[in-house]
Amino acid sequence: QVQLVESGGGLVQAGGSLRLSCAASGRTSSINVMGWYRQFPGKQRELVAIIPRGGMTNYADAVKGRFSISRDNAKNTVYLQMNSLKPEDTAVYYCNGRMWPSMGNKDYWGKGTLVTVSS
Repeated sequence: QVQLVESGGGLVQAGGSLRLSCAASGRTSSINVMGWYRQFPGKQRELVAIIPRGGMTNYADAVKGRFSISRDNAKNTVYLQMNSLKPEDTAVYYCNGRMWPSMGNKDYWGKGTLVTVSS
């Protein structure tokens, strides 16, 4: 089992910055890809950014150039630096950890952290 705990959400003005953190515990060696997703009210959860263990990052078009994902494997933590925030970035942000393909690509999720961007 893997547990993911997010932190760093909150209220920020448009144009500001926030840094989200997600600490993983448990069978962390089973995690290949870590990432961030977000969910708007009444919408499905969508990809924000992912970072495989030792691989290339991938970003949603809406956040490219503004958000940056990074990972500290020694601390089992993934970060999302969010700059130039816009009101349309307001959402609940979820941390995701995906197991290796040999383990079935199982997904683990954090409980989410709310990011609110005021205009």
